[in-house]
Amino acid sequence: MVRQEIETKLRAAFKPSHLNVIDESYRHNVPAGSESHFKVILVSNDFSEQRMLSRHRSVYSVLAQELEEGVHALALHTYTEKEWAELGDTGLASPACRGGSTTTSTL
Repeated sequence: MVRQEIETKLRAAFKPSHLNVIDESYRHNVPAGSESHFKVILVSNDFSEQRMLSRHRSVYSVLAQELEEGVHALALHTYTEKEWAELGDTGLASPACRGGSTTTSTL
């Protein structure tokens, strides 16, 4: 499964204290069983002293193969342990699907 592969790679790369990979494909206009849209909540002190853009680039780098092979969207929520504690250990809600079609690609 794609979700499991994402989780395995992120655990190996960032040694997170908290990781949640959520398949949100069902919320989008994709064929049943698609694994194309994910929300990732990743808490790691590897992100200390990094801005959000740098954190996201590092995640994209780790998941480059998945992004090339069918993962269309990643909603990334990346935090240090301190930031996560300040949020009260809660993730943010994902935005609603903005459309698209099962027969056309925006890639």
